[in-house]
Amino acid sequence: LKTSQTIDITDLGHRLRDLNFAEVDYVYEPGQFAIRGSILDVYSYSCELPFRIDFFGDEIDTIRTFSVEDQLSLDKKNQVEIVPELASLETEKVSFLHFLPDDALIVMKDKRFVLDIIQRTFNDGFSSQAMTERMDGATELEQERIRKEMSRENVLCKPTVFADELARFQKMTFTKNGTSEKACDNATISFHTKPQPLFHKNFDVLKQSFEDELLQGYRIYILADSDKQQQRLRDILNDMSSDVVSDKIGDNLVAVNRTVHSGFVDNDLKVCVFTDHQIFDRFHKFNLSTDKARSGKMALTMKEIQEMQPGDFLVHVDLGIGKFGGLIKVPSPQGGYQEVIRIIYQNNDKVDVSIHSLYKISKYRAADSGEPPRLSTLGTGAWERLKERTKKKIKDIARDLIRLYAKRRHEKGFAFSPDNFMQHELEASFLYEDTPDQLKATQDIKADMERAVPMDRLVCGDVGFGKTELAVRAAFKAACDGKQTAVLVPTTVLAYQHYQTFKKRLRDFPVNVEYLSRARTPKQAKQVMEGLESGRVDIVIGTHKLIGKSVKWHDLGLLIIDEEQKFGVSTKEKLRKLKTNVDTLTMSATPIPRTLQFSLMGARDMSIMRTPPPNRYPIHTELCTFSHEIIADAINFEMSRSGQVFFVSDRISSLPHIAELIHKYVPDCRVAIGHGQMPPEQLEKIIMGFINYDYDVLLSTTIVENGVDISNANTIIVNDAHHFGLSDLHQMRGRVGRSNQKAFCYLMAPPRSALTPEARRRLEALETFSDLGSGFNLAMQDLDIRGAGNLLGSEQSGFMEDLGYETYQKILNQAVTELKNDEFQDLYADDIKAGREVSGDEFVEDCAVESDLPMFFPDTYVPTSSERMLLYRELDNISDDDSLKAYRHRIVDRFGPVPREGEELMQVVLVRRLGRKLGCEKIILRQGVMSMQFVSNQSSAFYQSKTFGRIIKYVMDNPHRCNFKDNKGHRLVKISNVPSVTEAVTVLKSML
Repeated sequence: LKTSQTIDITDLGHRLRDLNFAEVDYVYEPGQFAIRGSILDVYSYSCELPFRIDFFGDEIDTIRTFSVEDQLSLDKKNQVEIVPELASLETEKVSFLHFLPDDALIVMKDKRFVLDIIQRTFNDGFSSQAMTERMDGATELEQERIRKEMSRENVLCKPTVFADELARFQKMTFTKNGTSEKACDNATISFHTKPQPLFHKNFDVLKQSFEDELLQGYRIYILADSDKQQQRLRDILNDMSSDVVSDKIGDNLVAVNRTVHSGFVDNDLKVCVFTDHQIFDRFHKFNLSTDKARSGKMALTMKEIQEMQPGDFLVHVDLGIGKFGGLIKVPSPQGGYQEVIRIIYQNNDKVDVSIHSLYKISKYRAADSGEPPRLSTLGTGAWERLKERTKKKIKDIARDLIRLYAKRRHEKGFAFSPDNFMQHELEASFLYEDTPDQLKATQDIKADMERAVPMDRLVCGDVGFGKTELAVRAAFKAACDGKQTAVLVPTTVLAYQHYQTFKKRLRDFPVNVEYLSRARTPKQAKQVMEGLESGRVDIVIGTHKLIGKSVKWHDLGLLIIDEEQKFGVSTKEKLRKLKTNVDTLTMSATPIPRTLQFSLMGARDMSIMRTPPPNRYPIHTELCTFSHEIIADAINFEMSRSGQVFFVSDRISSLPHIAELIHKYVPDCRVAIGHGQMPPEQLEKIIMGFINYDYDVLLSTTIVENGVDISNANTIIVNDAHHFGLSDLHQMRGRVGRSNQKAFCYLMAPPRSALTPEARRRLEALETFSDLGSGFNLAMQDLDIRGAGNLLGSEQSGFMEDLGYETYQKILNQAVTELKNDEFQDLYADDIKAGREVSGDEFVEDCAVESDLPMFFPDTYVPTSSERMLLYRELDNISDDDSLKAYRHRIVDRFGPVPREGEELMQVVLVRRLGRKLGCEKIILRQGVMSMQFVSNQSSAFYQSKTFGRIIKYVMDNPHRCNFKDNKGHRLVKISNVPSVTEAVTVLKSML
């Protein structure tokens, strides 16, 4: 397809259907297309990004790529090729060399090696595991088609065909000296080069090498593939205090924002190319192009889950629980139509709510008791009384917690120094590039530590997303200022693994790392205790023993708690006393709802890490019944790629029977059994044996769940999965997929029909959120499933059942805000001044807007009601001009020019915001008249404010159109001749 080409958009849609493209509402994966008016979105199988084709009549006006994540256009194209799924087409299999011209030059590193790999790949074909994944949920007919598709003859060309094709080309082979292939016409060219020297992170050796090369007239290029790494290298070079190096920076010593696999020295050209990953002993990472598309898929999954469907229960914060009756068009007195949300209450009472009041509506979510919620009865006052009772009870419970957090804010803590040269060096030596979220969390932690107020931050990062690295950096920062760090972990095995990680990361620095757990002998434990008291030990990792009375600290400055939800009540009480004036960093993959709750409502600081590390894939999660075929297939597949398997069962007594079954069906498999009741030394020996690849399968209880990090294990099988909690299952699944291998998780449970509703939802949630970065979403889902019982105590669960989770959350936030403004006013004085609670001239919580003007997105513009609902909700949450401009840009980009009703709708956002600034509780636009209803509290300071003074001045300056009145305790201003929302915005702006 080309720009200016004439083609009918409807015919193009028919053609795509014939090629097995699926028509959808919006495009997020290859093989899909969507038509919206004059815009066609299509995702070709051959391209990394989908295309947006904009028509003008029957002519293609523009072609652009777009992002699946936010559906926004990216780059313009003059022409594109739309390629269907080739596997479904009958075609001859040829080598890719067949398409090259005869005069092409083939460059190979090792011809023999390449041909061997091709032969081996053809011999192996596709594994039964890969087929099982494709066949999941397919009919018998589809399964037969998949078998045919995935046969090696259908997918791979024969190695002999490749070798024959290769023979007709000129070839260039790179080899080491003296190992070139024998051939008649070989011409040998020798390069006077050598590999980059090994520095092993020794910066004295690096400095000496730089000085030697520069003095001999060599030009040095230092390659790094990110701006952050470049900055770290510059900081290190500037700190080298070498005149030779300093004089040449930017001249003969150049930093380049690119990278190659390995550095080299070319003696002919007098050029040195050094790579940062070799300087710091890191692996070279290859950037995969699939990350963009994958992250977009994740974003859309969350969007789809939050959609409202007719018949769903929802909550209106003022009216109570009702049923969603859909988006309804109602006639407007001004002519045309308006779109409203219909809610059906008890006795079939119906309420139509304006789309401008969407902020008052949320989906009803609570614990799954199997019973639907009771619909509210309008006009009885019962809903308001329930809200007030809930708020009072929340205040009683939240008071102590707020007092604790408020007290921490006013404790005098230690302000750590800014980063030094060694901190830069440590971060530069990290094996992987920081993800954006990891970078942000690192900055947040450092900023907290450098303040004089004790840090209290929760890092919620998915399993394997780099939380341990954040802990290493924070602990090292504390050690640089002579402060000790305690890292508290729930299990002995995890203590040992963290100890190994910290030791390895900090081996080149003058830091003493130790660990304390039941696995240590009394003599070793005593030495560690003495080291803590004398200050010889800088960082100690341990289980709950760390906070015992016998532990004496020389100068404790930082407490890091990993997986807080695993500790008992008594441990948490001891922690609470220890934490008041010590910087505290809590890390969790799925934090317990109560922890999450108080972070969300601002009682403590929170960093969320959602971005997966590069080269990581979502974990294929499958819910199935117990089957020895699936077990044998999974283990055989993992062993065929030299991987390892976790097999988890919750009963210790079942482990030997499962081991027998594995030996029966996979005789050559090496199985180890481990569980928490073993002597610690024996368990540690088994875990370490598994880490060292002495076993293929680790058969265990939930011991693997608590942070065990074995990157070679990429399959986990969980027996009786319905007995585990959602957080536990997510943690266990996170034990696999920690490398760039595709990982598999099998949840074995009775048939779905035999499970309790709660267990079924738990397992289905895990299947739904199989994408990376879903731990935080699972914690939110956990709130739904477990209800409020674990939020603030069991007495709250009844309130949450009656109110729904989101309304409960709103009331909780209101209660906390009121406590801060009232009982804790002195403690939170700074917050109140700086925050939203008492902000300048805003005297109202919100400004409701009612209107009879036609304001909505027509279904001819946005065809699906679910998409319109999402757009209305998004618009309702916009709070500034920049966000509104960005929103409008996205709408135009996806759907074309905005119709008049849509433009008016977007202006309502401004009316609401201006209304709040002017102290309006409500603004009504009807029949060309705008009514402004001000603060209902007559004694409010608003009526003495400059803002109200300006409103009175406007009324006096415009007597012909303004009318001021007092109506049943409400002060009103009515302004005539306001025929549109745009005019209303103009009037409101002139009052400010």
